[in-house]
Amino acid sequence: MNAPTTDQLPVVVIGAGPIGLAAAAHLVERGIEPLVLEAGPSAGTAVRDWAHVRLFSPWAEVTDPAAEKLLAPTGWVRPDGAAYPTGGDWAAHYLQPLADVLGDKVRYGATVTGIGRAGRDRIVDADRDEQPFTVHLHTADGREERLTAHAVIDASGTWTIPSPMGADGLPAVGEKAAADRISYRVPDLKDPAVRARYAGRRTAVIGSGASAFTALAYLADLAKDEPGTHTTWILRRGIGASTFGGGEADQLPARGALGLRAKAAVEAGHASAVTGFRTQAVEYDGDQLVLVAEDGRRLDPVDEVIVLTGFRPDLSFLSEVRLGLDERLQAPTGLAPLIDPNVHSCGTVYPHGVNELSHSEKGVYMVGMKSYGRAPTFLAMTGYEQVRSIAAALAGDREAAERVELTLPETGVCGGAGLYDDPDAAQSGQGGGCCAAPATLQIALGAPSASGGC
Repeated sequence: MNAPTTDQLPVVVIGAGPIGLAAAAHLVERGIEPLVLEAGPSAGTAVRDWAHVRLFSPWAEVTDPAAEKLLAPTGWVRPDGAAYPTGGDWAAHYLQPLADVLGDKVRYGATVTGIGRAGRDRIVDADRDEQPFTVHLHTADGREERLTAHAVIDASGTWTIPSPMGADGLPAVGEKAAADRISYRVPDLKDPAVRARYAGRRTAVIGSGASAFTALAYLADLAKDEPGTHTTWILRRGIGASTFGGGEADQLPARGALGLRAKAAVEAGHASAVTGFRTQAVEYDGDQLVLVAEDGRRLDPVDEVIVLTGFRPDLSFLSEVRLGLDERLQAPTGLAPLIDPNVHSCGTVYPHGVNELSHSEKGVYMVGMKSYGRAPTFLAMTGYEQVRSIAAALAGDREAAERVELTLPETGVCGGAGLYDDPDAAQSGQGGGCCAAPATLQIALGAPSASGGC
């Protein structure tokens, strides 16, 4: 029997999350055979880890058109497009049904450990592009396997590698030793055990994005019911007009409302903000923890720490393929300038697709949250457009691949990290930015419930 030619092999998609499953749907639509490898036991394993958190994008923006076509014959109907799903809703009512339709094109319990070219390590040039990809994996029962693929689409996300609390990008001194008192996830306070962990206690929350806003809002609600509950919110910069997001100017209303809830938590006294604090060490004071800054400042003792400083891509299994990655963001070099958080946080990401996501190693792509590397501004609709473009390119339809149309909502948040050495930059609204922030932020009554995610 003759071995299949490279173009007859499947396209391996890593990760059965929203972008990986959308990639599979677009490949099927193009007549290309996908094989989705998911490390977890079900679709959307990472999403299920934050099942209690509500997305700040509505259903209309978190389902993919090709996926909807694939689901339609089953009688599936998209939930109300204006409603905001939780992570659990997204997984149960969209991701798992989509994976079920794909059937044996999705394999669970398959952890990818390496990707390379058949018979060619990273160094070898000869006939490299003509060789199929090799995909090494471990199965849930401990076996090792080696598959071959026509192309590889890595949609494995960044969920498994949260960034540490250390301001230099490394774990703070003592952070690992205090691991049992530190969490890197938004707490599910409806879980009795988790609620007991934070009720009536002092918690430090480190971070300034949507996840930190969500944690502040949740802990503020807990403080209303449980006396003694208090949050210390730690920011590396000052507080300015854009600190709490776009507010009522945000074209993603739930995201704007989330920032307003975080602001309300501070103003109501449920949380106190500490600015310009760059964590260097974690020390014990009896049974409590003391955070120490690079400038020597020491905070009052806390019982728990929640670190929400972003995530990082796992590049370990990509070491034998030739990737062009930005030295700062660890995103594809063609995409990095468009998403640099030093400049962009306002929905000013320009249309992008296969051209920006390609590497010198033809046929391997990072998509979804992983394509953004360390940049935090990813939206699901961005990933859906990415995989549509890549599937078109793999099908040889270059015109469709390059006809990328991406319109993102303006966040109403002036962007960037600000001027690192100017403590007044954040308060004056100076620093990197791309759109006007509202001069004042008002607390809205009856704001949508705390939201996070994409």
